[in-house]
Amino acid sequence: MVDTVEQVQKATSSSDALAPDTGRPLTRAEKIRFGVGFCLFSVLWMTAGTSGSQVLLPQRFTDLGIGVPEAILGTMNSVGCVFALVSNVIFGALSDMSHSRLGKRTPWVVAGGIVTALGYLYTAQAVTIPTIVAGWCLVQVGVNMMIAPAVAVLSDRIPESTRGTFSAFYGGGSIVGQSLGTLIGARFIGHMQVGFILGICLFAVTGILTVIIWPREHSAVESAAATAARNGKGNQKQGLWHRLRVSFTPPTKGSRDFYLALGGRLFMMIGSSMVATYQLYILQKYCGLSVAESASTISTMSVISMVVTFLASIISGPISDKLRRRKAIVAVSSCILALGIALPWVFPTAVGMMCYAGIAGLGNGIYTSVDQALNVDVLPNKNEAGKDLGILNLANTLGQVIAPVLVSVLVIRAGYVFIFPVAIVMVLIGAAVIMLIRSVK
Repeated sequence: MVDTVEQVQKATSSSDALAPDTGRPLTRAEKIRFGVGFCLFSVLWMTAGTSGSQVLLPQRFTDLGIGVPEAILGTMNSVGCVFALVSNVIFGALSDMSHSRLGKRTPWVVAGGIVTALGYLYTAQAVTIPTIVAGWCLVQVGVNMMIAPAVAVLSDRIPESTRGTFSAFYGGGSIVGQSLGTLIGARFIGHMQVGFILGICLFAVTGILTVIIWPREHSAVESAAATAARNGKGNQKQGLWHRLRVSFTPPTKGSRDFYLALGGRLFMMIGSSMVATYQLYILQKYCGLSVAESASTISTMSVISMVVTFLASIISGPISDKLRRRKAIVAVSSCILALGIALPWVFPTAVGMMCYAGIAGLGNGIYTSVDQALNVDVLPNKNEAGKDLGILNLANTLGQVIAPVLVSVLVIRAGYVFIFPVAIVMVLIGAAVIMLIRSVK
């Protein structure tokens, strides 16, 4: 009996180390290429997106004088996030159904970068609120055309035993990109056109460089032929409609933990976005800094957050894989993030915001190291990873929709001071919801 248990454990451990698409372990070179690819993907698009959404565009709205800057930013983010919400699910499902010779995910990742660059170019030149919002909506469509299939690669091609490590590369790159974005945005706040051009170029090359670095994805034509053979010629049309219906239907069976992960991530995103998205206005209107002082402070915050977050992420991801624990790491990271948000609430100064960058960066780094791995672990059906991960990524989108609404209401009625306690409560609720998950330790 003991031998049988040991054999089962050994077999399970062995299968956990196999790549789902090839049925064999990843080579050292493949691990390096995947790690670099995931990290670079996140760094590039987040650098471009953050420099625009958190620094350059908010300052441009102030300079244009076409309305209340906070309201314009909130409208842009809220409407844009609705497009992101829909496109994430759509492109995740479409990539699941794709049968290209280049693979299921590769064409969408490349095309998404180009669409995003075009949308950002239009947004940077827009001078009215409707055109600004329209341009940003196109940016959100393009970004999610990249993200949905790229995240699905974690399920398609990465062994379960190392998923936390590669999730850390993805998440760490995202936070590093966010920090670099605010740093670059602050650097070009007086030369915004140069900053916008840099962002356009980064968006355009994101998908191209990523798929070049990753090991080449296998052709999906063979899987299409196998599916057609199973369905039979007479049922081919019925099979197509069945796939379309299934691909756009949220999971229902065995999906309790799936929706808990969605809810937990939503609250976490609301809490963190309430402060991160409005840090320029917080520095200027809550801490009382000038434009030049706020730009300098954001630059310092970016460096602090980038270093701390990246180190926390690359350390926490392998630890999560070794311990085979996700939920405890989420709980710890949430408490650290809440502490970081509390610091500028108590100390409304540049120093308080710098401390926030360091402590919150530590919490974000730990959280993002296991975030995507946790999401993949709770998928009800691995064959629909693109669609289901797209649904889980709605938490990011909805969080960015709800956060500006909450901030706008709080600022108008009570000022910036109440942003922080509400954000703390959201983060802690998110952690509590994730701790209710049963299928993941």
